[in-house]
Amino acid sequence: MEKGKNSKNQPGAAGGKREDIGMKHKKSDFSEWFSEILMKAELADLRYNVKGFLVHRPWSVLTMKNMYRYYEEEFERNGHDPAWFPALIPESNFKLEAEHVEGFAPELFWVTHSGDEKLTERMALRPTSETAMYIMYAKWIRSWRDLPLKIYQSCQVWRCDTKATRPFIRGREFHWMEGHDVFATMEEANEQVKEDMEMTENVMHKIYGIPFISIQRPEWDKFPGAVHTYVADSMMPDGKILQQPSTHLLGQNFAKGFGIKFKDNDEIEKYPWQTCYGPAIWRMFGSVVALHGDDKGLRFPYEIAPAQAVIIPITGLGDDARVVKKCKEIKQTLTSANIRARIDLSDNTPGWKFNQWELKGVPVRIEVGPRELREKTVTLARRDTGTKRTVKESELTSIIPRIGKDMSSNLRKAADDFLHKNIRQAGNIKELGLQLDKGGFVKVDFCTIDVEGIPCAEAIKNKLHAEVRGTRFDKIERPSGRCVVCGKTAACVAYIGRAY
Repeated sequence: MEKGKNSKNQPGAAGGKREDIGMKHKKSDFSEWFSEILMKAELADLRYNVKGFLVHRPWSVLTMKNMYRYYEEEFERNGHDPAWFPALIPESNFKLEAEHVEGFAPELFWVTHSGDEKLTERMALRPTSETAMYIMYAKWIRSWRDLPLKIYQSCQVWRCDTKATRPFIRGREFHWMEGHDVFATMEEANEQVKEDMEMTENVMHKIYGIPFISIQRPEWDKFPGAVHTYVADSMMPDGKILQQPSTHLLGQNFAKGFGIKFKDNDEIEKYPWQTCYGPAIWRMFGSVVALHGDDKGLRFPYEIAPAQAVIIPITGLGDDARVVKKCKEIKQTLTSANIRARIDLSDNTPGWKFNQWELKGVPVRIEVGPRELREKTVTLARRDTGTKRTVKESELTSIIPRIGKDMSSNLRKAADDFLHKNIRQAGNIKELGLQLDKGGFVKVDFCTIDVEGIPCAEAIKNKLHAEVRGTRFDKIERPSGRCVVCGKTAACVAYIGRAY
């Protein structure tokens, strides 16, 4: 809470007792818990009067700005340059790649008028940017010297998704990043696919603490116009699967459609090979909230927390002016050391402030009262474990980052353990149904993820309301028996799950 906000009617404002904020229990009622935390932690307001669109409040935006920063640095470290492309895409652009327009047509938002005048050609709000970017790539690329071309942008996309919307998980407007790369050879494009998945590991897992399984999607569930699609699938606390960044080997399909050609060093004109990669920061933010939060509220990894430390003056015990002055001095010291810090000077009680900042997921709480003033110490409390310790004021700038790093590691490990404990196996269709009811991923021997496997995938979808997610991309797993559906000799080990 900021200084000057009246809180007389807030819980606990009348006394120093630590109040229960009344959160739903995450484990027993995840859906209600998630909805409640978005409101109570002031992450989003769902009352905007367009379905599937939400207002992002400062606390979520500050977090996502930090998330963007880590991913943008990773993109640029791997040779990508930033660019901004228009949000409006002419209908004719979509028609240049047949599979692409067919795949996205049902989800497009169309702009048909400029003022009162009808446009001569409809414009789509971008659902993704292949058709906006590649028409320009055809103008920029002429020679092998122009390759590789690696460009990314951070932007919004719009899709009229017909499925049930859920804030930060499935919506009609979401914030993401997309990398679009062009290479002279197929080998380079395949290496970029691997690099994309490494970026997912380096940022989404190591920084945000979201574990995942690398999966190659079945042929019937790949990106429209792609040769192959690879994804990072994670799991939410309710056992449902959530697709995270996907990377697509586009082959030469879009190059041929958009007329992207280059003259190689052998003087022969050729079509290049392309990939695209889409990390959805919006969805990852929802995953951070869901995976790391507890019954007290949010728990942000230290690296992306909007505030890494909050300073609470313990007033009403004497020396209030000196306590507040010291808190301000500490905030300045932390800020100078590049530690994002806030000070709560509201007239709420300390107990209410403790609960409020725990709800908001601040990694470290600093308590300063008359005793700390006398002893030149502060009391630190960790958000993840709740443990307290007294440290010298002079040690703050070195201790807080260490606590933060340890807290991020703890959150990541807990999420890793949760994922690994929820990967199961099934040997037949009945057992598959029983295992799916427990949530998570279920490994089965499966006939094939080529188009011949569609009937078996449809049977699983119709009987068990689950999806064939695909096969592992990061390691080879060999089947030992027959397909759990049709009984034919299995060609692969497939992962099955119920997804958002």
